Amino acid sequence: MLAQRHAAVMLWLAVATAPAMAANADTPPGEYLFRAAGCAGCHTDADSKGTPLAGGRALSTPFGTFYSPNITPDPDTGIGRWSEADFVRALREGISPQGQHYYPAFPYTSYTQLTDADLRALWAYLHSVKPVRQANKPHALPWYLRSRATLRIWKMMFFGPGAYELQHDKPPAWNRGAYLVRAVAHCGECHTPRNLLGGFRQSQQLAGNPHGVDDAKIPNITPDRKTGIGTWTANDLVYYLETGATPDGDFAGDAMAEIIDNSTSQLTGDDRRAIAVYIKSLPAVETERLERARKEKPPKKKEAWE
Repeated sequence: MLAQRHAAVMLWLAVATAPAMAANADTPPGEYLFRAAGCAGCHTDADSKGTPLAGGRALSTPFGTFYSPNITPDPDTGIGRWSEADFVRALREGISPQGQHYYPAFPYTSYTQLTDADLRALWAYLHSVKPVRQANKPHALPWYLRSRATLRIWKMMFFGPGAYELQHDKPPAWNRGAYLVRAVAHCGECHTPRNLLGGFRQSQQLAGNPHGVDDAKIPNITPDRKTGIGTWTANDLVYYLETGATPDGDFAGDAMAEIIDNSTSQLTGDDRRAIAVYIKSLPAVETERLERARKEKPPKKKEAWE
């Protein structure tokens, strides 16, 4: 019994403390999580040369256009008046400090799986950035979605709050990869198709989404050899997450290129390897083949918040 308990503790430490361990060299844990979660991409209106993290980026979806909010510590237009408990509840339960339900365009459906320690570290980092005064834009939604009262019902149907639970029959690298893919990097938010009500099609996890944000076709990343990435090796996937280069000589384009530049390339090699271990272990799902958006890899931009 003691040996089993020791093994469980060691497995938990291997998964839950990895960001802090990785950050010991030169990156604070909260900043490492911030990069891994890709917060800057959604909360910066780069097309309009917006200020980093001040929000305003439009996310066009089949349910309307959502505008990301200001997440700088500005007290009037950002999250400067939030408490740590407010922040944790927003990401864990999808509820604002005023008690309103968030639309699932905010990926709390994935962030709910973050550990308490990681939520606190991310909160501490966001409170360390420069406050920016910029009012949030209202979402542009059809009339029947403007009332947030319906979100309570949606959450009852499609949302289960709670931190990631370790799979004790899996090795630490698999658990670490599952935690990164499901919770931190929230890959399923783009790569899993949704039903008519916006809930995930659970039987098609990461099998691609023909109706992604900004009308993008998001490819299947399960190990299916015909329509997914089943012909890629684990090393291929690790290299792709670091450089954006595919095994056939192309580069990731559009949103994925941004994610690689700002997020996955910033991870440790062990974390990229853990992601590959997890994704290669998934069941193959054959779907319609959705081609990746490809283009010449742009030069890496200096991050404005550095």
